[in-house]
Amino acid sequence: MKLSRRSLLATTTAAVAASAAPAHAASGQAAPEGGGRRLRTGFERLAADGYGLLDGQRVGVVTNPTGITRDARHIVDVMHADDRVDLTAVFGPEHGFRGTAQAGGSEGRYDDPATGLPVYDTYLKSGQALADIFTASGVDTVVFDIQDVGARFYTYIWTLFDCMESARLAGKRFVVLDRPNPVTGRAALGPVLHKEFATFVGRQPISQAHGMTVAELARLFNGEFLTAPVPLETVRMAGWKRSDFYDASGLPWVPPSPNMPTPETALVYSGTCLFEGTNLSEGRGTTRPFELLGAEGIDGRWAAGANGLGLAGVRFREAYFAPTFSKFQGKTIGGVQLHVHDRDAFDPVRTGIGLLITARRSWSGFAWRADNWIDKLTGSTRVRTMIDAGADTDEVVGGWREELAAFRRMREEYLLYR
Repeated sequence: MKLSRRSLLATTTAAVAASAAPAHAASGQAAPEGGGRRLRTGFERLAADGYGLLDGQRVGVVTNPTGITRDARHIVDVMHADDRVDLTAVFGPEHGFRGTAQAGGSEGRYDDPATGLPVYDTYLKSGQALADIFTASGVDTVVFDIQDVGARFYTYIWTLFDCMESARLAGKRFVVLDRPNPVTGRAALGPVLHKEFATFVGRQPISQAHGMTVAELARLFNGEFLTAPVPLETVRMAGWKRSDFYDASGLPWVPPSPNMPTPETALVYSGTCLFEGTNLSEGRGTTRPFELLGAEGIDGRWAAGANGLGLAGVRFREAYFAPTFSKFQGKTIGGVQLHVHDRDAFDPVRTGIGLLITARRSWSGFAWRADNWIDKLTGSTRVRTMIDAGADTDEVVGGWREELAAFRRMREEYLLYR
């Protein structure tokens, strides 16, 4: 089964060749002065190729506010205005197509005021229910273009997975337009999900920080995890290197969700999101979510303990703040702010583990969420039980070494960039 699946993957997954048309022709931007390397997104290359990949197809796009061109126009607006594309539907994920909903919400079914296109809600829909939506929309090809942030528990990659599986059930083609992983694609980090802990914050056994782009993940899902492969084509980027952080792209940053305001948030997120599984604030309701962490009763001992770990590339400042919503709303609480001073050396997952350990040691009020949400985030009971047993950072990180090595080997086959 694996051999035939990978053979099919090789023949049905296409990377659109670089077009002779210059990148700025698709984006409406002037060419960069002085030449040099410039990133072109999957959409830029698709548009520069005259949308040939979508010729003769009724197209639906799975996207959100991050699906923009270099000059900050939304791709739905651009494609709707172009006679070369028969764009007939839009599919919105968590937070919605236009991004009006908070965490755990969506926009529902409506007609987009700007284009008149029907917008269908995909959030928390999967399998045949989502396949029925694709069928009802009348599209032939489903296109995916959403900015990811590189963490297993960020739900857009599972929207991708669910849409691929449902497109297969509905007999649709699936096209992924690639965008950069904002925290690089250098390495996969952290524990690998155990299947019995699968939820919408982790459908399949990948590592906590996957180090892949959405097109690479689509190839991985198609080759390893879907019930059967979907007819998949990917439009890869030009000019992206695995070592690139988001600021190397030259692209505008649009928050993929309300609590992901900057690329710096994404840099720490795959580690500090673990605090969602505790009774501490993860910084929601502040201007620096996931960089500020705290609770009532915490003082400078936590920052001192965290700095004492000597974690690479990051320092911790004693901080006090009052969240405007979520945990501790309106209360002044104490904690830490992360300051990443060497992002090449920084390991967000190891840092998140070190912060959990030192929070537990320095604050007597520390507790896991009663529903053991931490197990869903880390992918097993191991992190929680090891920390409760008094393990240090090296011991906890060492606990996932073998499974991470196996995932890294599997991942190699599906990478598109150096």
